[in-house]
Amino acid sequence: MRILVIGGSYFYGRVFVMEAAGEYGGHDVTLINRGTYSMDRYGVRQIAGDRHDGRTFAGLDGDYDAVVDFCAYSEGDVETALAGLGQKIGQYVLISTVDVYERGSGVLKTEEHALEKRTFGGEAGAYIAGKVALEKELQRACGERKIPCTILRPAILYGPYNYAPRESVYIRMMLQSHALPRFTDADGRFQFVYVKDAARAILHALGNEKAYGQAYNLCQDEIMTYDSFFGALREAAEPEVRAALQEIPLSVTQAQERQIPLPFPATAQETELCDNGKSKQELGMEYIDFAEGIGRTYRAFKPIYM
Repeated sequence: MRILVIGGSYFYGRVFVMEAAGEYGGHDVTLINRGTYSMDRYGVRQIAGDRHDGRTFAGLDGDYDAVVDFCAYSEGDVETALAGLGQKIGQYVLISTVDVYERGSGVLKTEEHALEKRTFGGEAGAYIAGKVALEKELQRACGERKIPCTILRPAILYGPYNYAPRESVYIRMMLQSHALPRFTDADGRFQFVYVKDAARAILHALGNEKAYGQAYNLCQDEIMTYDSFFGALREAAEPEVRAALQEIPLSVTQAQERQIPLPFPATAQETELCDNGKSKQELGMEYIDFAEGIGRTYRAFKPIYM
């Protein structure tokens, strides 16, 4: 399969390219991004260019069985790519987020749940609004061109190559400061998805007629809290690392005052949970246990922080 990947050299996109173009993937992958990270060693064709410039896409040769878009963030991004590519693609896969769902309902959200109509401030609010607009744009623009499209909505991504300040912050704290916080009043709950599982979900969707015109939540079975997260992280460490760990009890407010990151929902009011049944049923997804995934992640990051 010929696959065009937009923005696939950082974390999720990087892992997908490794899975798709590697020894067991065997796909013909072309990658368009700003050229910040080289992916040459994975045997892909890498083109440095600006996705907002239609000429970047128009210069591509041949047709593609699928486009996988990791870096569409603002309204118009999908339309620009489609206009530049013309009728050269067989399927468009947009990477969105579970954050597009309307907040505050308290229900386990399926893919039929209403999307958020409100606008929130800050960078996170702009990100959500952009993804909501892009999902609608994708469905309209692909419908007009009769191009099958699929939307994937991952929960909190974690795993090797994740240099966003999430799980790696606490792994570094364990290994360098020999300490982990314990948030005494954090009652938020949240869901993760291991990055390799999320990458395989794309592969399951490619060329899959069941996935045409569909959206899928990608999340592990476990619903986590900060306590269960830290417990799994401790278990992932070697006995000597665990023995040296100091637990630091802090309220959420104290953590914020000390600028200790709280990258996951800390309060019940922030909790928004999703159902993964559709991805299991239609894409055949099986999600790795969090304990196994965080163990792999710990082992990947340990050499960096030791």
